[in-house]
Amino acid sequence: MSVRAKICGLSTPEAVTAALDGDAAFLGFVFFARSPRNIAPEAAARLAPPARARNVKIVALAVDPSDAEIDAIVDGLSPDLIQLHGKESPGRAREVAQRSGRGVIKVLPVSDRSDIDAAGAYESVVEHLMFDARPPKDADRPGGLGEPFDWTLLEGRRFARPWLLAGGLDPWNVSEAVRRSGAPIVDVSSGVERGPGLKDPALITAFLDAVRRA
Repeated sequence: MSVRAKICGLSTPEAVTAALDGDAAFLGFVFFARSPRNIAPEAAARLAPPARARNVKIVALAVDPSDAEIDAIVDGLSPDLIQLHGKESPGRAREVAQRSGRGVIKVLPVSDRSDIDAAGAYESVVEHLMFDARPPKDADRPGGLGEPFDWTLLEGRRFARPWLLAGGLDPWNVSEAVRRSGAPIVDVSSGVERGPGLKDPALITAFLDAVRRA
């Protein structure tokens, strides 16, 4: 089975083009004010049409969003999926799915095996799971920090939903990450940037080439 990839935190046409030309399966746009990748839904909507033309999934990332924020994202971008990257409970994930009419990706922060086990509570209410490194206690945002976790914690695990591996991936380590974790889908953001929030099309191409060989 070939590994699929999501490029997250996009904000320029050049980065979108590189992601699409490299056969990314998902494009992610961030709606979180403290992130250097934050973008307005209307700006993301202007970048999305080439992806829709290729049936690539559009993902909207939000952190503990209110109902009003969900409505604004849906009205402004009309994403295929909403990625919840905060402390949303299974009940809240279900509410977001029902309110938006979109599938939900729930991000679970990982530092040990018990964090993987927590996925079970979400499997009946989300479309995808994502496992990301647990941020340090003093971090000002829950992801996009470029830190990996022990990929072998996922080795041999089976889930009722498709899942993504995130956290510290880049063109040089993604093949090893897939080998150690068995991930069917990988997610990258800071690992294809030349600076905070500045996507590098060449790094996106290199990452997707590495995923293709994984």
